[in-house]
Amino acid sequence: MGLVIGVTGGIGSGKSAVTRRFEHLGIAVVDADIAARLVVEPGGAALSAIADHFGAALILADGSLDRAALRQKVFTDERERQWLERLTHPLIHEEIQRQLAVAGSAYSILSSPLLLETRQRDLVDCVVVVDVPEALQLARASQRDNNSEEQIRRIMAAQMDREQRLALADIVIDNSKSLAELDDSVQELHKEFLLRAVSRR
Repeated sequence: MGLVIGVTGGIGSGKSAVTRRFEHLGIAVVDADIAARLVVEPGGAALSAIADHFGAALILADGSLDRAALRQKVFTDERERQWLERLTHPLIHEEIQRQLAVAGSAYSILSSPLLLETRQRDLVDCVVVVDVPEALQLARASQRDNNSEEQIRRIMAAQMDREQRLALADIVIDNSKSLAELDDSVQELHKEFLLRAVSRR
């Protein structure tokens, strides 16, 4: 596996805006949220364990998981969230490793909201934190997800706090500025990561 850059940040920080720009530069992006969806697809062991634990009401008519209902359950009960993480995190970790192993670009990106809270940190060579002030996080997340401020605050409380995240960053992208400035930041980092990738060979 070549150079892997971890990109993380709190809800509403703009991780997707950053990773899309890397994708446009031809860099493979492995998204932990997509890996998490894959491990709970119909027919998988994780989905049946979730149905057994939380009840069949969490399974939609088409056999898929009712994510909104599950989110409601786990973000209001710490024990349930821990149970779900014990079940899914090892499966997500395996899926991420599988995707990184077949990434064919000069370096690859692992985008994950829980990069620093899980063993996913062990998969990356460098941690990039996408950062915005809390007020902007709330505004962006409520616009995008149609969640209440209370729901967003619960999600934020379940994630590592901003100060801790910044302390663990190798690189910080300030995403409270213009899109043009974000483009410039990504271009500069892309050049740096290409050089790092070449020096590892």
